[in-house]
Amino acid sequence: MKRIRPPHGRALYAAGIWALLALAPSAQAADALNGKNLYLNGPVSGGTSCASCHGASPASNVNGIRAAANNPGVISNAFAANRGGMGSLFNGKFSAAEIADLAAFIGNPDVTSAPAATLAPTSLAFGGTTVGQAGTALSTTLTNSGNAALSISAVAVGGANPGDFSISGGNCAAGASVAAGASCNVQLVFRPTGAGARGAALNISHNATGGTSSVALSGTGNALATATVALSASSLNFGAMLTGSASPAQSITVNNAGQAALNLTGISLSGVNAAIFTLGGSCATATAVPAGGSCTVTVVATPTTAGAFSASLNLASNASNGSIAVGLAGSASTAAPALSANPTALSFGAQTIGASATTQTVAITNNGNVPVTFTSVAVSGAASVTIGSGGCAGTLAVAASCNVPLAFAPTAQGSVNATLLLRSNAADVSVAVTGSGTTAAVARPALSETGPVAFADTQVGQQAGAHRTTLSNNGSAALKITTLALGGSNPGDFALAGTCAVGGSVSPGASCTIDSSFKPAATGERSADLVLMTEGGAQLSLRLNGNGLAVPTTTPSLSTNPQAFDFGSATVGDTGPLKRFTLTNSGSAALTINSATFSGPYAVATDTKACGAFPLTLAAGASCELPVRFTPTTAGAANGNVTLQAAGASWTIALSGQGAASVVVSGQSQNRGGGGCSAAQDGNDPMLALLVLLAAGVLVWRRRKPRAAAVAGTLASVAACAMFSLPAPASALEAGTQAPAFTLSGPDGAVKLDQYRGKLVYLDFWASWCGPCRQSFPWMNEMQARYGSQGLQIVGINVDAKADDARNFLGTTPARFAVAFDPSGTTPRAYGVKGMPSSVLIGPDGKVLYEHSGFRAADREALESRIKTALGALK
Repeated sequence: MKRIRPPHGRALYAAGIWALLALAPSAQAADALNGKNLYLNGPVSGGTSCASCHGASPASNVNGIRAAANNPGVISNAFAANRGGMGSLFNGKFSAAEIADLAAFIGNPDVTSAPAATLAPTSLAFGGTTVGQAGTALSTTLTNSGNAALSISAVAVGGANPGDFSISGGNCAAGASVAAGASCNVQLVFRPTGAGARGAALNISHNATGGTSSVALSGTGNALATATVALSASSLNFGAMLTGSASPAQSITVNNAGQAALNLTGISLSGVNAAIFTLGGSCATATAVPAGGSCTVTVVATPTTAGAFSASLNLASNASNGSIAVGLAGSASTAAPALSANPTALSFGAQTIGASATTQTVAITNNGNVPVTFTSVAVSGAASVTIGSGGCAGTLAVAASCNVPLAFAPTAQGSVNATLLLRSNAADVSVAVTGSGTTAAVARPALSETGPVAFADTQVGQQAGAHRTTLSNNGSAALKITTLALGGSNPGDFALAGTCAVGGSVSPGASCTIDSSFKPAATGERSADLVLMTEGGAQLSLRLNGNGLAVPTTTPSLSTNPQAFDFGSATVGDTGPLKRFTLTNSGSAALTINSATFSGPYAVATDTKACGAFPLTLAAGASCELPVRFTPTTAGAANGNVTLQAAGASWTIALSGQGAASVVVSGQSQNRGGGGCSAAQDGNDPMLALLVLLAAGVLVWRRRKPRAAAVAGTLASVAACAMFSLPAPASALEAGTQAPAFTLSGPDGAVKLDQYRGKLVYLDFWASWCGPCRQSFPWMNEMQARYGSQGLQIVGINVDAKADDARNFLGTTPARFAVAFDPSGTTPRAYGVKGMPSSVLIGPDGKVLYEHSGFRAADREALESRIKTALGALK
């Protein structure tokens, strides 16, 4: 009798789950789109993202993330068990609803999204301006708060008096696209053509709901010149203070942006807490402020009672915009001592019985508002956990830190639990300490410092110098890193690099490096926690601190990034490479750049993302891109510059490059491989014409034979790949020849072959239209993670004519190795590349070891074997 096979177990399980859900009471549906945002960007309160450990998409199932698909309980249990360090990073960071949203996104990683457009502010009041003269520029920001790109179709001024208002700057433009979560701005100027009230509207058409967003524009045309008040800040916040203590003086700069003298008729305070403020500064009712001039008002707060306080600074004058009020606010509190520990739980992991003690440090910080005096610092629960010398004692000043070193030396097998307890005039602080004893060989991770790492005060938007920390393995077994991420209050203000990587292995007695950097996104104190966990259960943390500075100025101030650039080598007669320079008005007032003057074979390029025509006005804090193209006319060094000229100031960007004559060299490649877009032996692939004809025939056949669509698509794509294959006038390089040097731009700055001298370099040439390239990237990511600490550096050179095509490719197929752009194709020609992808293995002496064309699954093992053999020769 034939046996009837029962339904699959998973099918029965799924049916049971759906049956239970059908019987359960209705609940609010989880939001997969919100879950996608939380997964990619981290908790709303700040912290690392899920994607940093599980990859850009849950569909890849990195570290088994798909187990949580539509199952929030799996996520909650992982947090509670601190699996993979997730509890340390996320406990208390997500609400139950947000965990449900995460589970919904993991279950539906292809959830669709849509753009959402918002304008802020929604109205711009330009005040009074003399007829025929231009007033101070104002700007509005268009933000895409949705989950898909926002396409702008038109930006125009309409309404009653459109001729009185004009667009003078900004980067919102017809044809531009605003990424999800990003924004652009429009700057406008009011130049009245008549006296009285004038009005218009800025209309931005787009593909979001509603189709159009508008900003109301208003101003007054004055027949006579008037004064206009412009303030450096609309409010002052004195922050948290102690009662009875005076604050540092804060100041407001009063600028006269009009055409007549400004006469202040009153400088006064009002409001419930006006009595706690004291005024000073150079502004006075007896002294007029000339047109274009300024004065300052200083304010000192001395709160007498606890709680929030507020008042208004009132400026009365003859200005066209009338009397102005500046809000003053802050809060005061009585003395409140408070301590915090970092980390809040300490894990030594498994340690070998009888080995020397392993030491970790707990950092104790006084985050109250008065000094803290310690009465006792002790550890209990296990004799194998002890406190070392130099711990916290005596008095700890406000905002200061001290370290408690803990040593662990197990004497028996099994788990060990202890508690570090600190008592003082603040609330008790306890830190759970765990570990285990074993007779087996174990890894013993150790950081070169206990922290905190203090970065120099850095201006917002600028980057402090990188700080290097060394992770050493002092044990007798290999150390594998399972988590290396940033958490804490402001992880987005810091970044990690170096040779240590998740999944990487550090041999006994060896080490790797962690390079941390600080780029503040806002002013004030900024901090984050570097969290590192190993496969053996050890958990290390390091506090990173920095301070963001704002440097307001009323004088013209322009920053350029980069401040100089080497375009590298470009072939004479070719279009030449293009580099985008970012111009940012780092002052506090609008800046008009009158001209851009070029010397040498360099010129401005125009496209939809360019700054626009000169003269160009940038609002305070606004940025735009200046695209510059290098087109050499002769061989040899080509130096030049671009000078940006404004009223009373100028800025120069140094430009350099190398003109190269086109050279045709015959020869053969070492390995033609397969799985690529072309494998021709010279610059003229004999298959190209045949493939193009074949593609045309297939398309005609496809119209007549719909069922043959799949075959037709395959053949058409092969022909397309052939049509796009890269011309290669030079021959492939022979083994033992010196690899041609190059200097190219990349997403993270300049990429030079010389900077990797001493390492094994795997040079990969790729393009966005190349199908096999998408298959090679995951393999190259794996190779970089596996062998990076042994001296391997993978460099991917993109040959797309448009950098945006390459960036779109990288958005869906991320690269965890160095990437450079070569739109002119100079480098692949120098290497004799015939098609995409092609790779060249370069030794630490800069000489070619091996060349390969194409990429197939069958190539993985052979290519990895080449890498391993070359790395063995380095030792």
